[in-house]
Order: sequence, then C-alpha cells, then structure tokens
Amino acid sequence: MYRESYENCRLCPRYCGVNRVMDDGAGHSGFCGETDQLRVAYVGPHFGEEPPITGANGSGTIFFTGCSLRCSFCQNYQISHKGLGVEISAGELLEKIEDMIRNHRVHNINFVTPDHFFPHVFRLVALLRKENFDLPVLYNLSGYQSVEMLKAAEDYADIYLPDFKYSESSLAVKLSKCRNYPEVALEAIGEMVKQKGFLDTFLKGSEIAKKGVLVRHLILPGNVGNSMDALTSLFVEFGKGLPLSLMSQYQPIAQQKDEALNRLLSHEEFDKVYSHAMELGFENLFVQFPEKGPRLQTARSPFLPDFQQAEPFNSL
Repeated sequence: MYRESYENCRLCPRYCGVNRVMDDGAGHSGFCGETDQLRVAYVGPHFGEEPPITGANGSGTIFFTGCSLRCSFCQNYQISHKGLGVEISAGELLEKIEDMIRNHRVHNINFVTPDHFFPHVFRLVALLRKENFDLPVLYNLSGYQSVEMLKAAEDYADIYLPDFKYSESSLAVKLSKCRNYPEVALEAIGEMVKQKGFLDTFLKGSEIAKKGVLVRHLILPGNVGNSMDALTSLFVEFGKGLPLSLMSQYQPIAQQKDEALNRLLSHEEFDKVYSHAMELGFENLFVQFPEKGPRLQTARSPFLPDFQQAEPFNSL
C-alpha cells in the first residue's frame, strides 16, 4: 500500500494524483507540499491541548511538515507553508516516539496533520503496537479528510481530533482553496464518530481520553456568521452531546487579503459565538475564553508555537 498510495496520490480529498515517490530524486510534491519522504518539525510532549488530551504529562505530539489544506491563516504557518522540518526515516521517527514515551510518560501519541503521510503513520502505529506500546493513538486533523482514508485509518486510531473550520463554501475557497470543505468535513466527522463515538471522558467520567471524537472550531475575526452556522451544522448533524472545543486563540501570521484577519478576535465576536453555542445547548463543551482586558496585537500567543526553537511550546 505504501508505495502505491504515493504514486498516484489520493490521500486527501483534493485527489491531486501527483506521483510523490522519490525514485532517484524524481518525485514531485503534492498540494500538501511534500513528497513521500517523511519530514517532521517536532516530536515531544505538548501541554496546550484540551485537558483530557494533555493530562498532567502532556500529549505526545509529532508535527509533520506540510498540510493538505494549507489555510492562508494557518497558526502553524512555519510547517504548513514554509516547509520547516527535517527529513527522517520511519525507523528514526519510531525511535524518537519510543524515547518520548519512556522519558516523558505522555498520555497518548498525537499525530498532527498526518494525512499526507497516512501510509507511513499506519506502519508506525503497527510497529508501536507490536512492541507493546498501547497508548491511545490520536489523529489531529483539519477535517478535510476522505472517508476512504478514514476507513483505512480505523484500525490504527483511537481518538480523532478534527477541526470543523467552515460552514461557508465561499470562505473555504478564499482561505483554503476548497469549495467543498463543509460537506466533505461533515461527512468525514460522521465517519470518525461512527468508528469511535464521542470522546469517552464525557461518557465515563475519566480524566484522560482513551477513545472517541472531539471537534474543534477556531473563531476567525470578521467571520462570526461562519462560526455560528458551523456550530448549527454540527448540532444538527450530531446533536447536543457532541464534544466540542471552541477556540479564541487566532493570531495573524501572514498578511491576509481580508483585513479582518489581520487583527485579533474581539471580545464581542467571541461572546456572540459562545452565546450561540450555549443557546444550541451543547453539553460537552470546552471553551477557550479570550484574555480579559486589552490584548497587544504584537504579543505572541502562548498557543502559537515557534518551530525554529528546540522547544516550540516553551511559553505554555
């Protein structure tokens, strides 16, 4: 599966069909910006996820270089657009993951934007399990995944952490060049829920998640309507029990054509979206409230990693 998946790449819903295999240096990069050679920007514990994911010891994150969505406002712009990261073999990455587990006792293995490297990731998970590492495997995703690939991922996944970014096709085109994002993402999240159910911490009352789905939504400045409609869509599709994380951490990275995206989210904008979530009646809600008082536009968010540093999340 590994070679064939990269020769006519259809790993994401863009179905670009590029031959990404690096034979004698001849491989091409897909829309994701990557060939079939694994590239990674960071391997280590991360303490900025939701409480059932982070726990006391952190989530064991692997941040892959490249992305199949490549939003213009991406908060991980260094790795999704600028290609920051180092080439690494599957064996070397396996050793790093095992060292992270032993040295930091992380609560899970968290693959961040892994879908353009899914075949490698499935193999890594199989090897980890063969060596009796039984931590939950988490896929941290954009929401823009194909159902076909999610079905292939089912046996190699325990937790899905997808975004649901857009309810408006026009906004999806403008910011991520994918008009079909809303319907593709809802179908993808539906498949994830079908496989794993809702995040089990809400069902069992446990502190650390072992299985299930938690959906994230980042509120974008100047786009309150998109957020409110996104929450409504999720409520209609999955009901009030859907575990949902509402995030206010947006920070401008690259200069945006939409001027609203060149500023921080206002308290008023956040309050409108949060109020709508409460009115809909979501029962399992994580909320990232904005900082109280005025915030400096130039102040770096503690949730914004710097992958040029050995420890990108030092401020958390």
